[in-house]
Amino acid sequence: MADDSKQTNVGARYAQALFDLALETKALDAVESDLKALKAARAESADLRVMLASPVFSGEDKGKVLTAIGQKIGVSKTTLNFISVLSANRRADALPAVIAGFEQLSAAHRGVVAADVTTAIKLTAAQAKGIKAALAQALGKEPEITTHVDPTILGGLKVKVGSRLFDASLRTKLDSLKFALKRA
Repeated sequence: MADDSKQTNVGARYAQALFDLALETKALDAVESDLKALKAARAESADLRVMLASPVFSGEDKGKVLTAIGQKIGVSKTTLNFISVLSANRRADALPAVIAGFEQLSAAHRGVVAADVTTAIKLTAAQAKGIKAALAQALGKEPEITTHVDPTILGGLKVKVGSRLFDASLRTKLDSLKFALKRA
């Protein structure tokens, strides 16, 4: 647990530095799209996730791999330089925390709030639009929704906004009912 906290703190510091640099160089949109592409590449490749988390690989090796991936997907020079610094400082394993921190800073800068929506099945466009409208009304800000599919929740949905979690999943309701029955 302490390692997760440490990674988050490191990620937040690097994210702030990258965000400040992106604002200064007027490359905020480019860096943001670069980080989304890197996040997608990491999500698609189990080998990349293992390599970044493994202490067996040196920072230099991680840097070479991330730079090669960045060049292949066409990231900006600012992002490539950042990847080099991150790897040289042996912090490539903090990339997911950096990306998450950067996304939060960018969303706050644009005046939107990030919301993670988890459902048991993939949402249709109409359902996503309805959730977005309901969140906009409840939060008073324009939400930026990221959807995830998790069949283990059985039905309903979970919405995480910042540190708040709204859990209307069938799994949670069944677990609550099971607990209540055990207490009776």
